[in-house]
Amino acid sequence: MYIGEQLINPTDERLRLSAQLGCKGIVIDSRPNRDVCNDDGTWDVERLKAQKARIERLGMKLEGLALDVGSILLDSLRDPPKAEKIADRLRQNIRAAGAAGVPMLKYTVAMVGITRTGVTEGRGGMQCSTFKADEYAPDSDARFSYWGTVLPEDGHGTSASPKDQMHTAEAGGQVMASQAGAISEADGWRAIEFVVRSLLPTATEAGVKLACHPHDPAYPPGGLNGVHHVLGSLDGLKRFIALAQDNPYHGFNFCQGTIAEMSKDPNAVVQEAIQIFGPQKRIFMVHFRNIVGGYCDFREALPDEGSVDMLAALRAYKAVGYDGVLCPDHVPLSDVDPDRERLFSFCLGYTRGLLQTL
Repeated sequence: MYIGEQLINPTDERLRLSAQLGCKGIVIDSRPNRDVCNDDGTWDVERLKAQKARIERLGMKLEGLALDVGSILLDSLRDPPKAEKIADRLRQNIRAAGAAGVPMLKYTVAMVGITRTGVTEGRGGMQCSTFKADEYAPDSDARFSYWGTVLPEDGHGTSASPKDQMHTAEAGGQVMASQAGAISEADGWRAIEFVVRSLLPTATEAGVKLACHPHDPAYPPGGLNGVHHVLGSLDGLKRFIALAQDNPYHGFNFCQGTIAEMSKDPNAVVQEAIQIFGPQKRIFMVHFRNIVGGYCDFREALPDEGSVDMLAALRAYKAVGYDGVLCPDHVPLSDVDPDRERLFSFCLGYTRGLLQTL
């Protein structure tokens, strides 16, 4: 195992910082990835190779890219012809990634963003994103949730509200739960099955792993606004893998924070998930992050202060044979570190220290 970063549109200077911090792997999370896109949204093989070489020149590995699935899941339920058109583009991009030697593409099954309901103050005045299901309201959803690569506003007026950016490309085609219309459990599975059925055969042929990010957060029974998060439990994750049980290219962007949000005992559920999916080799990358609290009532946290025993998690990853990248994710907001570089650096250093202890 080794540390790495997940970066959006990184400059050469930012990549140099990652290398200086000891990162061995980089995941490019740009959605859309304009550095490699043709005018029609398809990826150019030569530009992909150039992006890969740019990272390798600094002694790091390109772990993978974000596959910008946009609104394909919701469209598969509401506008099937549009969903098929998106699937055609995504298949072209998967083939291009394979031709360029990109080993993994990560994607999200979120139709309604990453739901949050507010912020609370952490140590030193950090602003920590929260989800309290019993405090959910559309206004707080619009203000505090994550939309594609649009981060929650920082509460100081220095970032545009996600509500104002939801129709940009970076919002990933996601809408608020109150705008999506009812999405039953059956609908949720139908959309996910469409994506797997449409993309996995091409990925298998191209030799590219598809790493699915589960629903964040787990929703309460009955969902929110009639929207269900079917990949919000271990049973849901097991059913997802069972869609292609024997296919080694079908697995997870294993967000440890999201897994922790699935239970009132975050530490236990993280351990159980690692022990289930690790031996199956379904953990393709790890978001190594922590929370305080648990199911339907939590705040995001730095890795050293949360409810999950991070050293115990690393021991579990090691025991099941995971040897890949560990990326920090969802660090709190800070007015003294608006680009979050220092807080991400703290996460990387803390993780590196745990690995040395291990």
